[in-house]
Amino acid sequence: MIDIFKLFMALALGYLLGSLNTAVIVGKIYGKDIRSHGSKSAGLTNTLRVLGKSAAVFVLAGDILKGIIACFVGLFLGVYFYSGDANDCVSLLAAGAGAVIGHNWPVYFGFKGGKGALTAVAVLFMVDWVMALLSLGLFVIIVALTRYVSLGTICATLLFGAISFIPVFGNTFYFYIFAWLMAFMVIFRHMGNIQRLLSGTENKLTF
Repeated sequence: MIDIFKLFMALALGYLLGSLNTAVIVGKIYGKDIRSHGSKSAGLTNTLRVLGKSAAVFVLAGDILKGIIACFVGLFLGVYFYSGDANDCVSLLAAGAGAVIGHNWPVYFGFKGGKGALTAVAVLFMVDWVMALLSLGLFVIIVALTRYVSLGTICATLLFGAISFIPVFGNTFYFYIFAWLMAFMVIFRHMGNIQRLLSGTENKLTF
């Protein structure tokens, strides 16, 4: 029997941690609301374009750290689900998903956040580092070839969802829900990027 109360606690705590949107906080320190400049996204890529490398480093560290801490909270709560030989820490999945939801729709900043990609990466590595590494590899290849960060992010997330069904990874039904919820959130938050990709107006990353 799954402890529903602990699951909601994991989701809520993950959400509150994720709502600490690093790009918005760093932007305020630099005297700018990052959501009013550039692509208006409160994330790493827009911070790099608008505020520069030093600000982007703080956002990078903050977005990764909150995803990791949220997952450790989920692990501490220790709610597991077993299905044959497969098992998953569903409180970890809930806390990780909550962190990404919080990043996208932060309660502290009027529910206007980023696109969740960087925090999602941290969460995916905490959940299954092998699957995350495969997805990251695809991301790097696509960005290196096209210089479209958004395209690499979308493809990597879809790959994570697709390979979650491979039996060798030993995932349960709850993991499938988590993987495709993450993919849905990332794609939903990148709808504007998808439209620009299709029209050929998407910004490319400058190395």
